[in-house]
Amino acid sequence: MKFTVDRSAFLKALSHGQSVVERRTTVPILSNILISATPQGLSLITTDTDIALIETVPAIVLEPGTTTVSAQMLFEIIRKMPEASTIELTLMSETGQLNIKEGRSRFNLSCLPSEDFPQLTQGELPYRFSLPVAIFKKLLDRAKFAMSTEETRYYLNGIYLHTLEREGQKILRSVATDAHRLAYIEVPLPPGAEGMPGIIIGRKTVTEVRKLVDDTTTQVSIALSPTRIEFSFENAVLSSRLIDATYPEYEKAIPIGNDKLAIVDAKSFAAAVDRVATVSNDKVRAIKVNLNNNMLTLSAVSHDLGNAVEEMPIDFPHNTPIEIGFNARYLLDIAQQIDEDEAQVVLANGDAPAIIKGMKDQEATYILMPMRV
Repeated sequence: MKFTVDRSAFLKALSHGQSVVERRTTVPILSNILISATPQGLSLITTDTDIALIETVPAIVLEPGTTTVSAQMLFEIIRKMPEASTIELTLMSETGQLNIKEGRSRFNLSCLPSEDFPQLTQGELPYRFSLPVAIFKKLLDRAKFAMSTEETRYYLNGIYLHTLEREGQKILRSVATDAHRLAYIEVPLPPGAEGMPGIIIGRKTVTEVRKLVDDTTTQVSIALSPTRIEFSFENAVLSSRLIDATYPEYEKAIPIGNDKLAIVDAKSFAAAVDRVATVSNDKVRAIKVNLNNNMLTLSAVSHDLGNAVEEMPIDFPHNTPIEIGFNARYLLDIAQQIDEDEAQVVLANGDAPAIIKGMKDQEATYILMPMRV
C-alpha cells in the first residue's frame, strides 16, 4: 500500500476518527483506524463496536492495500506536520510497519492485520429521510445541553427523537432532560419519517455526528430502525447503536397551568444571571428570582463569598409578586439558548416549573424545575 494525501483533508478525517475509537480498551484493534487505499481514493474506518465511522478522503493511490494503525498516534503525527503539506504513506512489506514521510520527517508505526478489524454489520434500516443541515443542527444543538450525565439513568443520556401530531400538524421532535430541566425542539415532519419509532440517540453519538455536521453544507440523510441509526454526509457515514430503553413520559413534566407571563430582554437577562451567579455557592449554585411591579430582581448569597443583587425592568403586568429559586447554571444554560431580542418566562407560582422560550420562537421550548433557596 502506498499513497499520497493532502495533510488538511487527511487531518480532518483523522480528527473525526480518533474521537470514535476507544482509547482505554483491552482489545488493541479497537484503538486502531482501518485504512483502505483503492484506485477510487482513501477510506478510513473507526469503531468502538457501538459507533462506526466511514470517511473517504481524496488521495493519489500508487499501490492499493489495507492496514490498521493507532488512530490517536497517526492523528498526532499528521497534526504536527506543516500546513499545506503533502504526506506520503507506505505499508512496508518487509517490516509490516506504516511509513509516514513528509519533507525530512520519517515515522514508522506498528500495524495490526486488517483481517482482525471488526466487521461492520448494519442490518435493515427501513425508515429513511433527509433534513437540511440548518434544521438538523437545531434539533441537536438546542437540546443537547439538557442531556443527563448520570450513568444510573442511562436512558436520559441522549436525545429522544420521535414523531407526533398536534393540531393537525405532523412534527419531528427532539427532547433532552436530566430531570432538572427539559428542552424540546419541533420541526415539520420530513417525508419518509412517518411511522418511525421513538429512538434515543446516545450522548457520544450526538457529539460525534455534530462534528460531521460542521463540514456539511447541504442535507443530512438519516436511516434508522428501532435499534440502529445511520447518518450519511457528503464524504462520511456514521452509524450507531441506539440506547435500548424506553424514554420516560416527559410530557408530564410540561406545566399546563402557567398563566403569568414575563417578557425580558434576552441578552440582558442572560448577562445578569451570569453576573449574579458569580457569588453563588459552588455546590448548590442557587439564584433567587423575584418578579414584582414590572421589575425583576436577581439575587444570590454565599456564606463564604458574600452576596449579589441585580435589578432589571421587565414586562410583568401582574398584581401578585412571584419569588422563585433556580439552579443558576441551569437557568444560564437556557437563557443562552434564546437567540432573539426578547424571551418569555411563563410562571404559575414559586413552586411550579417555569416555561422559557423566545417570544417569536415556534421551535424550541425549555422547562426549568424550581429549587428551594
